[in-house]
Amino acid sequence: MKPSKYFVIDFDSTFTKVEAFDVLADISLKDFPDQEKRKQQIIDITNQGMDGSISFRESLEKRIALLQPNRRHLEQLVTVLRGMVSESFKRNKEFLQEYAEQVYIISNGFHAFIDPIVTEFGIKPENIYANRFHFDDNGNVIGFDKENPLSANNGKVEQLKRLNLPGDVYVIGDGYTDYEIKFAGLANKFYAFTENVERERVLSKADHITPSLDEFLYLNKLNTAISYPKNRISVLLLENVHPVAVALMRAEGFNVETYSAAMTEDELCERIKNVSVLGIRSKTQVTAKVLEHANRLMAIGAFCIGTNQIDLKAATEKGVAVFNAPFSNTRSVVELAIAEMIILIRGIADKSAKMHKGIWDKSAKGSFEVRGKKLGLVGYGNIGAQLSVLAESLGMKVLYYDREEKLALGNAVKVKTLKEVLEQADVVSLHVDGRDSNTNLIGEREFGWMKPGVIFMNLSRGHVVDIQALKQNIENGKIAGCSIDVFPYEPV
Repeated sequence: MKPSKYFVIDFDSTFTKVEAFDVLADISLKDFPDQEKRKQQIIDITNQGMDGSISFRESLEKRIALLQPNRRHLEQLVTVLRGMVSESFKRNKEFLQEYAEQVYIISNGFHAFIDPIVTEFGIKPENIYANRFHFDDNGNVIGFDKENPLSANNGKVEQLKRLNLPGDVYVIGDGYTDYEIKFAGLANKFYAFTENVERERVLSKADHITPSLDEFLYLNKLNTAISYPKNRISVLLLENVHPVAVALMRAEGFNVETYSAAMTEDELCERIKNVSVLGIRSKTQVTAKVLEHANRLMAIGAFCIGTNQIDLKAATEKGVAVFNAPFSNTRSVVELAIAEMIILIRGIADKSAKMHKGIWDKSAKGSFEVRGKKLGLVGYGNIGAQLSVLAESLGMKVLYYDREEKLALGNAVKVKTLKEVLEQADVVSLHVDGRDSNTNLIGEREFGWMKPGVIFMNLSRGHVVDIQALKQNIENGKIAGCSIDVFPYEPV
């Protein structure tokens, strides 16, 4: 019994991520002094062949003459192409093997570099249709088989006519020549494959736009390596999430949308309706109201340390997983804290301000080394603990207070109360989280416990300090220097 369905797949930019001739040019022209000129000529000739200015066969002849490839170049090309197979084809190798009798590779490329790649995925050699090089005795390419229909215009159409496949034919490819098979009435459907490249002229002709082989298999209810195509999973990344994260998710095949700023509650309620994965930083507030509008949300990624901007109770009730990045900026904050501490304790900011006004203040009054000073840490989590180690290496004595039991690193000493650490410290540095119970953790009473001339730093959350009390203690001289890099309410 003959199969009822056949799958015709293109090679360049479909089975692989690249155009093989582009890679071959990099290899074969490597030692040519005019390689850039030749590459541009190849591009121009390719375009002439595509727009009909010259025949495809003439285009092929001219490009090969410029490339001057040989067997050694082709071996190198195959090595490169093995690492350039499209991700969704790699994932679905099992499908290609299972349907080996029905899968055909039809390409205007050449057997010399196509066969070694696709046969490793179970494609039968007799189901591969491509051009063939002619070689001289030294292994140099001197031409190709001009009797092969794939060396001419409408070659794929002619090849399909000769095959006369007795069943439904589905074509998967990125180029116009793939669409021509459907236009000629030789295929039931044409799927424009966009995992590697999108060609507007081709997209407008497609029965379906297929961002991956997963999508094609899903649409046709065929066996897939994954249960649901990743391109159907919508990812929304806000607040300038790092480009590497965006690139990694897109490389995995997810449908990724980015937005440079935070969104208001109403904006997010509207945008989150069909989002499956939400990525935020510290400004975006994911409230219970937002989660009520999240029809498909599976996960929220906080690309920062805290999760206080997310209603964790509502997320749990809705079955939405929440994760954060507790070590994402630990070292950055620690280095900044060290720098700010030294700037303040040495009076550098004041000296710099005077210098910019033309005042030369050579006095060292009020300037000290950090060596021998006591650093009081309020909060001994990832940042506090690492700051403890670096400060100790500078010769500081470290005291810390934390509500939870934490293992002291180095010679750091844990104290029992907040009052005890504030009374002893020459430098106070806050490293607590943003939970509501930490609001105004440091107020008038706590400033009263501190030493006169204390250095005070808040690199945690703005609302943990009573701003008015801080202002008063700066103005009355109790605090000799203050460093803050947070807002009580972060601007959107």
